[in-house]
Amino acid sequence: MTGERRGQSNVVGVAILLGVTVVALGALTASVGTVVDQHAAASDTRRVAGDLDDALEPVETTGVHRGDVAFTDGELDLVERQVRVLNTSGVAATVDANALRFSAGSREATYLAGSVLVAGDDWARARSPLAVAADPDVLVVSVPALRGNVSLAASGGSGVTRTVRSNVSHHRRSLGEAGYRVAVETEYVDAVTGEFEEMGATTATRDFDGDGVRSVVAHFDGARTGYLVVHETEVTVE
Repeated sequence: MTGERRGQSNVVGVAILLGVTVVALGALTASVGTVVDQHAAASDTRRVAGDLDDALEPVETTGVHRGDVAFTDGELDLVERQVRVLNTSGVAATVDANALRFSAGSREATYLAGSVLVAGDDWARARSPLAVAADPDVLVVSVPALRGNVSLAASGGSGVTRTVRSNVSHHRRSLGEAGYRVAVETEYVDAVTGEFEEMGATTATRDFDGDGVRSVVAHFDGARTGYLVVHETEVTVE
């Protein structure tokens, strides 16, 4: 009887060991799959950030400009964002700037106000600077205003490559001499704050329209002559 019990215990022990091994392998496979997905999303985001930087150059170009955007999995769409210029009397100008956003999992790359912003879990940074220039005498706020119906998605690893076509015209407006603040509506508050602080501005945040998306408000000390240049940019995907 003792031998039979020992034999049964061995069988039970092997079964438990096999079960534990299967569970461990399943967890390992899921973990590897997650890592692979995260790596693919990060690669797509880096590539799209560079593509957007090349495809959209509304400050530098007039008329039609084209550039390719390629990614494996993710979505590209246009989201509502506003840029405001404020003086001592209040809001001097509001521009529906909008943003072209690529999202893949927790990673994003977004073209907004002349800057390409990249973001992930709990971090964001500016890949290129905002289109704002300030010196002691003059403030120039350049705002690419994106228009169009952009919706592009890929899934299952098949990937897409499309040409982003932009048609740009420019409108310049003098705002006069005053003390100025510039507000950029964004989900990437830290990245935009860092950009403005590099210009010597002090910053705060405010939700102007109550939609839950804050604006980074940059205050430039002293009075200077302000100019607003709106780069009307019609965006289509070919």
